[in-house]
Amino acid sequence: MHLTVKGKNLDVGNALRSHVEEFLNHTAGKYFRDPIEANVVFSKEKQHYFKADISIHVGGGILVQTHHEAGDPYVAFDTAAKAAGKRLGRYKDRLRDHRKNEPDALAAQYTTFAGEEPKAEGGTEPAIVAEMQTQILTLAVSDAVMRLELGNMPVLLFRNPRHGGINLVYRRKDGNIGWVDPESNANKAAPKKPSAKVAKSAKPALKKKPANKSKAPAAKKKARAR
Repeated sequence: MHLTVKGKNLDVGNALRSHVEEFLNHTAGKYFRDPIEANVVFSKEKQHYFKADISIHVGGGILVQTHHEAGDPYVAFDTAAKAAGKRLGRYKDRLRDHRKNEPDALAAQYTTFAGEEPKAEGGTEPAIVAEMQTQILTLAVSDAVMRLELGNMPVLLFRNPRHGGINLVYRRKDGNIGWVDPESNANKAAPKKPSAKVAKSAKPALKKKPANKSKAPAAKKKARAR
């Protein structure tokens, strides 16, 4: 497994690095035979707290992301790593089916606005912090929920293959997951019915039977015989 361990505002020693490598290799080995990529970043927060951010790429564009803060960097990492292992175990069967296949994607623009800073000079719009390209994946609702939970994301925008419309899943305050499917998408999913004119013209025209002309001469012959 390709593993990257970095420190932000602190030095990561060899002992901590070895602990991370051993723990993640053991956790990943339970579910995947092929090597996977993982990144771990330790940072020193305020009040002498340490934060461990873990990101594991399991293939198919699927990311498992967890983080935890504690007074000790080992405790912060172990707690975050156990949470990642729990999620991998929950979706292990489905991950094996999805990790080798990249879903279709729709290109989109992603913009980050300043939340607390004043608005842009001379305008009413908030100041732009960053602009970048992102992708809206085509996913079944169950797959979107899986990616939301694995990535520990608050919200996920995706394209529903059933009707091609844009959907959204998000984490509610009560811990449950909500799903938004606009009513306009229902019209896309319903099959179009042919109009009355088209349906009428589609019926084959009835052919008229030719008149039987053989009876007329026979009647004339009988009249002459009398």
